[in-house]
Order: sequence, then structure tokens, then C-alpha cells
Amino acid sequence: MKLLETIKIIILGIVEGITEWVPVSSTGHMILLDEFIKLNITPEFKEMFFVVIQLGAIMAVVLLFFNKLNPFSPKKNSLEKRNTWILWFKVIVAIIPAGLIGVLFDDWINEKFYNYKTVAVTLILYGIFFILIESRNKDKYSRIDTLKGLDYKTAFLIGVFQVLSLIPGTSRSGATIIGAMLLGTSRYIATEFTFFLAIPVMFGASLLKMLKFGFSLTGFEVYILSLGSLVSFIVSIITIKFLMGYIKRNDFKAFGYYRIVLGIVVLLYFSIF
Repeated sequence: MKLLETIKIIILGIVEGITEWVPVSSTGHMILLDEFIKLNITPEFKEMFFVVIQLGAIMAVVLLFFNKLNPFSPKKNSLEKRNTWILWFKVIVAIIPAGLIGVLFDDWINEKFYNYKTVAVTLILYGIFFILIESRNKDKYSRIDTLKGLDYKTAFLIGVFQVLSLIPGTSRSGATIIGAMLLGTSRYIATEFTFFLAIPVMFGASLLKMLKFGFSLTGFEVYILSLGSLVSFIVSIITIKFLMGYIKRNDFKAFGYYRIVLGIVVLLYFSIF
């Protein structure tokens, strides 16, 4: 039984590590996988697990971008350290909208929208958005092509778009990337800033879930969380490196088409079975 559960956790960790960063909705994939991979855990712990497993993915961002995000780095001069602090202030401004809405309406959102119909619709809808936005932006000049050029107003508005990601199937990275690109940010900077936003947002979401569930975990539950987080950490490193290289040469249309196909598959599967 433990070997079977270990295999399931590894699969979920792999899927989390990939889908957390590419704009295809990690939550949507987890809901779909849950239909086929039934974990031998309580519903309350499973809900918490699907959120806390993201900590591994977040640590991958911290590792890969540590120097860029570290305002205390001895390798930086005073101006570079100041710019790093400014970047963090922009991140804080951007997480305010989703932070407030998430804390106030977390239970209500889960109750009303945590279902396959919502996931399928949002997968398809945002897939269409990606295709339309990339078509509109083809050969179009980006107003913001550096993190320094991203002002506080734009950061806050990107944060407003991030609120949409509270709906399952939307994709946190998908909502913020779409929002940033609509606001004139380049594809690369939109993606990079989205990664940075994930750090406080996911740490906060994980802490909230842990506080609601409680910290009295069994040894097996600690094992599940640790293994899932470790796998998502390793896979996230590979995924982030791939994605940052991919978007230098390609747009997001492929992810848009994938979302549409997956959304249709979800609707058909649950309609039939």
C-alpha cells in the first residue's frame, strides 16, 4: 500500500512541477488527476496537500533566481541592491489584491468553483485568450521590456489580474501573464515577474491551508508532503529553465491550444462517466 501511495505522490509531484509554471493550471490538472489517482488520505488533508505541495515548486524559483532576488548579495553594488528592494516592493504591491480576496473568500471560492465544469470552462476560455493576445501582439512593440521599466501601477494591475487565478482552472501564471501582456509587458518579463509573485502568494496560501488543517500531522502525512514537495522542486527547476528558454523563441499559442483541448476532454469525460 505504501509503495502504491508513493508512486501516486511522485506522479502528482511531477505534474505539479510542470503545470505550476507553464500557463495550463496546476489546480485543473490536480482535480483531473484526482479522478484517476485516489490517494488513501482524508478529504481535508488532500485539499491541504494540493496547496502545500506547491512549496517545492516555489523553492525552485528561490534557488534559480536567488541572486536576482537577494538585496543583500555582496556581488551587487548599492544601486543594484536598491533596485532589488524596489523589485520586492513591486511584488508586494502586486500581491495585495489576490491576498485580500483569497483570505476573505477562500472557503466560498472552493465551495462554489472547485469542480470540473469550472475547470473545463476556464481552461478553454483562457486558452482562447492566449491565442487572441498572441495574435494581437505579433510583431508589436512591448512597452515594458525590463523589470526596472515595470512601474508600481502596472505591478498593481497585474496583481488585479492575479485575482482571477483564484478560480480553479484559470492558472495563476496564466492570469498574470495575460494581464501583464495586455498592459504592454514583454512575454519574457511577464513570465519572470509572474514567477516572483508566486513566492509570497504560494507561501501565504500554504500557510493558510496549514493553519486551517492544523499542524498535528501523522508520520505518513509528513512523508507524503515531503515527497510531493521534493519531486515538484526537482521537476520545477527543469520546467522553469525550459520555459524561460522556450519563450525567447516562441509564443504562448501552443499552451492556448493545449488548454482548449484539455478543457474539452474534461467536459467530455465527466459528461460520459
